[in-house]
Amino acid sequence: MDGSSAHGPGNGPVDRSCARTRGWVDEAVRRVVADANRSADTHLHAFPLPEAWGIDLYLKDESVHPTGSLKHRLARSLFLYGLANGWIREGTTVVEASSGSTAVSEAYFARLIGVDFVTVVPRSTSPEKIALIERYGGRCHYVDRPPEMYEEAEKLAAQTGGHYMDQFTYAERATDWRGNNNIAESVFEQLSMERHPVPEWIVVGAGTGGTSATIGRYLRYRRHHTRLAVVDPENSAFFPGWVTGAGDYATGMPSRIEGIGRPRMEPSFVPDVIDVMVPVPDAASIAAMRHLDRVTGLCAGGSTGTNMWGVWQLVARMLREGVRGSVVTLICDGGERYRHSYYDDTWVARQDMELEPYTGAIERFLATGDWEPPAE
Repeated sequence: MDGSSAHGPGNGPVDRSCARTRGWVDEAVRRVVADANRSADTHLHAFPLPEAWGIDLYLKDESVHPTGSLKHRLARSLFLYGLANGWIREGTTVVEASSGSTAVSEAYFARLIGVDFVTVVPRSTSPEKIALIERYGGRCHYVDRPPEMYEEAEKLAAQTGGHYMDQFTYAERATDWRGNNNIAESVFEQLSMERHPVPEWIVVGAGTGGTSATIGRYLRYRRHHTRLAVVDPENSAFFPGWVTGAGDYATGMPSRIEGIGRPRMEPSFVPDVIDVMVPVPDAASIAAMRHLDRVTGLCAGGSTGTNMWGVWQLVARMLREGVRGSVVTLICDGGERYRHSYYDDTWVARQDMELEPYTGAIERFLATGDWEPPAE
């Protein structure tokens, strides 16, 4: 033998490090962290409820992130996770399966660190969302049917030698649920001066499941009595999967509420940290979203409306039980993205949605304290 082996010449150590590669990763991480460092925390708005109720409602406004949605936090975490794991390097093409806000935010971070970004989207994706992705230098790769997105993204990453970000698998593990300025820690810090600093409920939707997993784990880690409610729109697999305990539950149908609801149970969805799940009709989501805009001037998207419909049910429950305290939910993204859909009466009519019964239920509740939602 010549003294060499598969382990290297003379069986010595094999050095796979590269100063140039590590230097590029160091700089990429610095840029992503610096983006967070120069961003102020998102606002926590107070919603005006009747003083006699003794209940305070807060909305954490995630629409003020640079890319306009809650998904900015997720994209930042996914990029840091990919960089720290050695999956994203200089010249790596980052690939995702998303036609929504996650793709917009990931395109932003890809441009920030100087790598290419491609997202797999259905051909039915709105021109407005395509334009947002392309604004940040992203490229869209089209498929005919939404269920084809996952496999096509994997294939595209393999063909390009790139990295498939796979938000639906890695969302729950990429975010540090113990703290480190995650969304749960931020909420509790912002509530610290309020009269009910530990909320009775936090209400969120589930798209990947990453946000609900982070908040649910944090509540247990910090031993807060706060309960977590997750709202779910029509056609989504999360609610029936949670109720039945079927981890492979699938509806095969897309959600009409952007950013939340999935046709299958996703790997990042963690059912055991959720206390209550609330199914929400799509018409209720749109009605609640529009009501929020009229009452507060906070123009938000449909997923925020889904949150609000769940909030009203839980506030009504607190009133019935004589519980005083606070409730927190999220403004997930801004309503300007939906001026041709959720805020368009013609679009709503084409969806065969009747908003008035749900709007009336909200208005009567806030006027009388009596919760009487329309019969389903």
